[in-house]
Amino acid sequence: MVEHLRLRWRDDLSMEALLGLRDELDDMLGRIRSIRHIANPVFKCPACGRIGRGADPHVSVRATILALARFGVAAREPARARQKAWTNYRKTAGLDLYGHATMSEPVRLPGCAHDEER
Repeated sequence: MVEHLRLRWRDDLSMEALLGLRDELDDMLGRIRSIRHIANPVFKCPACGRIGRGADPHVSVRATILALARFGVAAREPARARQKAWTNYRKTAGLDLYGHATMSEPVRLPGCAHDEER
C-alpha cells in the first residue's frame, strides 16, 4: 500500500484525486484482508454484553494524508497543510471522514445499536 501511495502521490494532487487515491487504498486494504483471511477482532459490548465481530476497517482521507509524512512520501509541513486544507474542504463540501457525502444525523436508538440483532 505504501508503494502504491509513493507511485500515485504528487504535491499538486487535487482534492478529487486525493479522494480517488483514498478509494484505491481502501479497496487494496479490503483485498489484502480478504486474500490473507484476516478477520475482524471480536468485541464485547459494554452496554449489553453481546459478543461479535467489529466493523470492517476503512482508510480515511486523513489516514492517507498522515501516511504521506509517516512513510516519507511528503515532508511533514506540506502534509500538515494538506490536512488543514482537507478539513476545510470536507466541511464546505459536506463530506464524511472517507470523502463521501454525509447523510443526515444518524438516528440514536435507546440502548445498543445492535439490540435488534440479538
